[in-house]
Amino acid sequence: MKIVLQRVQKASVTVDNEIVGKIDKGYLVLLGVGQDDTKEDIPFLVRKMINLRIFSDENDKINLSLKDVNGSVLIVSQFTLYADCRKGNRPNFIMAGNPKLAEELYELFIEECKKYTPIVKKGVFGADMKVELINDGPFTVILE
Repeated sequence: MKIVLQRVQKASVTVDNEIVGKIDKGYLVLLGVGQDDTKEDIPFLVRKMINLRIFSDENDKINLSLKDVNGSVLIVSQFTLYADCRKGNRPNFIMAGNPKLAEELYELFIEECKKYTPIVKKGVFGADMKVELINDGPFTVILE
């Protein structure tokens, strides 16, 4: 799995002109599932993500986790994180997980996140989504 984690002041995802997920302070998570990923990968990644200390404390030091700031999570499926652009000018997605596997792991990832934070929103798997965010920092981290 690949995660692009963005610290945000707020974020939303829209499908067919309807907001399907919206959060304030927290993380926008772009989640890509690879063909070799399994559900056993999820607990480690979620714990790592939730416990990352990337929010500022009262001394403006990056020292607080999502839990410490009562942050929210918005999770959006993103198979294009597995784009291979080494040959030619058109990416291939051979390493991306098949849609059935990817959707299953995406939903399990969401459920695991709900164990750690009360507000977890999501996009619509496989839909054409419009994502808006106010990146805080900007602060972006990649987890694999």
